[in-house]
Amino acid sequence: MTQPVLAAYLRKTTGKGAARKLRKNNQVPAVFYGPGTESVMLALDYPELEQLLKQAEGENIILDLQVKSEGGTESKRAMLKDLQVDPVKDTYIHADFYEISMDKEITVAVPIQLINIPIGVTNGGVLQHIRRELTITCLPDKLIDAFEIDVSGLDIGDSIHIQEIELPEGIITAEAGHLTVAVMAAPTVEEEVEEVEEIGLEEEAAEPEGESAEEAPDKEKGGE
Repeated sequence: MTQPVLAAYLRKTTGKGAARKLRKNNQVPAVFYGPGTESVMLALDYPELEQLLKQAEGENIILDLQVKSEGGTESKRAMLKDLQVDPVKDTYIHADFYEISMDKEITVAVPIQLINIPIGVTNGGVLQHIRRELTITCLPDKLIDAFEIDVSGLDIGDSIHIQEIELPEGIITAEAGHLTVAVMAAPTVEEEVEEVEEIGLEEEAAEPEGESAEEAPDKEKGGE
């Protein structure tokens, strides 16, 4: 399995001021760490990071991080653990890379994607996607981008649970099998309730104001 390559540059300066300076120079501050590795502060070229993310498939990106320093270039196998994005400018502002070994298992969350149109939808039902990720454990080379679940056979009242997901060889999950992934719910009755309420209001508005027809004769009979 071939991983994408990303160049990273060792940096000695830290802090908010140093990070702002990097961003002004079209770079992204980053950190590399792992179970047997001390944290290393890095800088990435923004265009290279952006290009890698455009080409990458899935959310769990494993890459060959080429760390460049005065002593040369050192290759590190890593996973993109976290990517911070500016909520206003929608630009990348910081990246975290976690060191991995190809012969040691990793635990990650993988998206669950529902494909095809269920039978229940044509019968007026509503497909509810309850669980959108599944946490799995596997070796890095067994990692998949997503679980695609065919829901075309779901009719109203049917559901899919974790235990029904076919896990590829080498992948396991510790999540409970009875947990629901998707359910085909019955049609909503809100519109019918609103229609009944509107009819009730119309009937109420049609009643004469003041005394009712039953109360009027009693008044005439007992008036002095």
